[in-house]
Amino acid sequence: MKVIILAAGQGGRLLPLTAEVPKALLDVGDQTLIGRQIDAFAACGVDEFVVVTGYGARLMEEALERIAARDNVTIRIVYNPFYAVSDNLASCWMARHEMSGDFIQVNGDNVFRADLAQALLEPADAAVSVAINRKDSYDADDMKVMLDGTRLTEIGKSLPLEAVDAEATGFYVFRGEGGMRYREVLEEMMLEPSALKQWFPAAIGRLAKRMRVETIDLTGHVWGEVDYPTDLTSARQMAAEWDKERKKA
Repeated sequence: MKVIILAAGQGGRLLPLTAEVPKALLDVGDQTLIGRQIDAFAACGVDEFVVVTGYGARLMEEALERIAARDNVTIRIVYNPFYAVSDNLASCWMARHEMSGDFIQVNGDNVFRADLAQALLEPADAAVSVAINRKDSYDADDMKVMLDGTRLTEIGKSLPLEAVDAEATGFYVFRGEGGMRYREVLEEMMLEPSALKQWFPAAIGRLAKRMRVETIDLTGHVWGEVDYPTDLTSARQMAAEWDKERKKA
């Protein structure tokens, strides 16, 4: 299983913290955000990574070289030169040549442990799976989903709240023909006038109209998404607890 991490953005909502470094290189405890992501998967035996970079590309290259040596993994870099004028559909399209075989696509601003990574790696028959989390209420910034049983039918931030069943957590698993079908949709959408203003979950939603897209329920797992300074504070607190638990063990 290969892991593709989308980490091209600056993280404008975190300014001035990201004035000099991209969001993925912010420190979360004694590691960078992306370092924790790679560590979590490497602890589960994954040794092949692809990282899509953009803002602060040189800094990212240097950091990823150190991480690769530390964790004894392979990390290939795909540079998205359009990061400043596009949303992340373009980042996925730039990495389409890496979408062969089985792979997991991960948002570069998620903070999680190896237990969550292991849940994504569990054997499954689904060609495409979206990891979800259920909670009591959802806000405007959540990537919301609608379900039919375990099947995803709709995904987007603007779904009507009364129809929302869960949120997408930023982890997408592709097996067998799933990657090929995803690439086809990415190619199709990048030819459309709105391409540079599209988020990749729109491609997942279009794919769900053509084939079965399953879900992986991560409810109960501890994880976080870093969009705002308050999120970074929470992520650092989580990481401190995890590190404390690990040292005790």
